[in-house]
Amino acid sequence: MAIKTTMFDLTGKVALVTGGASGLGKAIAAALVTHGAKVLIGSRTQAKVDAAAKELDAIGDETGEDAVAAGVALDVTSDASVDRAVRKAVDLFGGLHIVVNSAGYTVKKPTFDLTPDEFNGLYDTHVTGSLRIAQAAGHVFREQHEGCIINLASLGSYVDLIEAAGYTSAKNAVLGLTRSLASEWAKYGIRTNAIAPGVIVTDLNRAIVEGTDRGRRILEHTPMARFGQADEIAGAAVYLASPAGSFVNGETIAVDGGFLASGIGDSTA
Repeated sequence: MAIKTTMFDLTGKVALVTGGASGLGKAIAAALVTHGAKVLIGSRTQAKVDAAAKELDAIGDETGEDAVAAGVALDVTSDASVDRAVRKAVDLFGGLHIVVNSAGYTVKKPTFDLTPDEFNGLYDTHVTGSLRIAQAAGHVFREQHEGCIINLASLGSYVDLIEAAGYTSAKNAVLGLTRSLASEWAKYGIRTNAIAPGVIVTDLNRAIVEGTDRGRRILEHTPMARFGQADEIAGAAVYLASPAGSFVNGETIAVDGGFLASGIGDSTA
């Protein structure tokens, strides 16, 4: 039985992608545009989101669409900033159907040296920030009885990433938030899922994984023996946001080259 191309069609949908000016967020935003969505990119720096939006508009030019992307200065730790971003998506593109919580950062240091402010800051961005976006968008989703929330989890949601206690704790909490929203909000037509990327080399982690002992150990534990590419994460986001994923709710998809499945196996490094 042939799979209809409409299963992955996002034409007529509007997405807000936090952390969308670079890295995984930018790749996800580009994939959503490629499959027909209009996207508002949120990040702290207006110049960066404007530049990213211009790149995405070039994708729209190839498909004959008018402006398909825009940027908004967004701080996910601010209620007012989040509310402005959601309003801008609705005002600019006429609606909102998808949100991707991709904003984030990490702190790598011995846990003895981790300060409460650093720990709480990670939670405020990864967990409370995701909740802020979900709540603000959720009011729109509930009224139209349709919406898709995609959170970014991590390998650290499942296993320890040494000297990253604040980050892994926050990403564990993202799993709990994803499941809670999926259970509570399904009755409003809202699906909530997450993606747990394997190690993708971005500006966020480049210094600690490229050419380092940490990076070597990651590759040794990855059956596919390589780091992932941002585009390989973006495909999972398209699936979750599209009609193909319409019965998927409360799940976290690991896209990790087999890292989480690997126990004692062949040497791959």
